[in-house]
Amino acid sequence: MDEFCTSIHCMDGRIQEPVIRFLKARYQVKYVDVITEPGPCRILAENRDKELVKSIVERINISVMKHKSQLIAVSGHHDCAGNPCDADTQKNQIKKSIDFCRDLYPNIDMIGLWIDNNWEVTVFAEDVQARPAGPDIK
Repeated sequence: MDEFCTSIHCMDGRIQEPVIRFLKARYQVKYVDVITEPGPCRILAENRDKELVKSIVERINISVMKHKSQLIAVSGHHDCAGNPCDADTQKNQIKKSIDFCRDLYPNIDMIGLWIDNNWEVTVFAEDVQARPAGPDIK
């Protein structure tokens, strides 16, 4: 069991517990380092606000370098106030965010998560290195 994984997700309180619970169960980690911003998948995908992107990357660095996180999850969710767009747009942003992170962390597993209107978490994109996953947990 890895000790840590990293979750980059919205600050919206409705998704905090479902995302953490899902990551702990499915990827069998003890702790989830949480990096929150309003609509972080948009921020990373667009890569326009250099200071904010730098802040997110500095926090990822702590998780990866100090806590030895072996998994980075980027997510989007239904009814996001910080990124008010449809699911397909957010999923494309998440994929771009994963590509951005992959360039910085080539040896770390990456996944994209979607949190639906029932606050259920699903994996829709994976770039993993044959990591054993636990059961799907909702």
